Amino acid sequence: MLKENVSIATEKAIMEAEIHLPDDFMRALKNTILKETNPVAKAEYENILENLRQADRLSVPICQDTGLHIFFVTLPPKIPLTSDIYEGIYEGLRRANESVPLRPNAVDPITRKNSGDNTGVNVPAIHIRPGEKFTITAIPKGGGSENMSRLCMLLPSEVSKIKSFIVETMLVAGGRPCPPVVLGVGIGSTFDGVTALAKEALLEPVDIMDEYEQDICDAVNELGIGPMGLGGDFTCIAVKVKRGHCHTASLPVAVNVQCWVNRRATVEIDMEGLF
Repeated sequence: MLKENVSIATEKAIMEAEIHLPDDFMRALKNTILKETNPVAKAEYENILENLRQADRLSVPICQDTGLHIFFVTLPPKIPLTSDIYEGIYEGLRRANESVPLRPNAVDPITRKNSGDNTGVNVPAIHIRPGEKFTITAIPKGGGSENMSRLCMLLPSEVSKIKSFIVETMLVAGGRPCPPVVLGVGIGSTFDGVTALAKEALLEPVDIMDEYEQDICDAVNELGIGPMGLGGDFTCIAVKVKRGHCHTASLPVAVNVQCWVNRRATVEIDMEGLF
């Protein structure tokens, strides 16, 4: 029963994430469009909105790159962590390949052989944390934006360089990650932990930013890259930062670039079979 519930919830979360963008992102996007003054950028935003309307009308994925799949799971104390959870997620993803449908994106890193169903060695990525409710969050991550992500091991004395590293990341990326982007930023932790923080930052609501995040976002927007790299006032819709304590000799910083298709969806599982 647990495995089947997880499988159904996973398929539902993937389908929602692929077809509809989160409400907080839509609020942030519409606010960005209202503030844009560049006529080319405004025209491109109309194309983006039409894309979203057609995806909703036809119940098809927003983007042809349906992503490599990442899942964040929260488990309440009464739910045991067993292989059924992992197997259920794998099965739900396999079902979504047909029901959504999904493009097969998972390949062996050396031979480039495609698994055909978006599963494989160590994919999908599954992150499990304790929580008050049993939830599964799907984050399909496109390759174009993921390829522009970066990690840097700064010196402890280089705190002032964090913002410039983030801005430089988008300068190097240009229009390739399909801006306007959302930037998930990890600061601190360890070499492996900081990238997880950057990915988790993309789970946060993007229609609000604190002063530090807004300052970085403004600096990125000064680049003038604009939607799809065609120029404009806004290259970045939001910057979200997650921090972790790090070694006294280290200052890891990671930037996980997310394209304008800022996909994520959460399904809560009721163990009586309700979602």
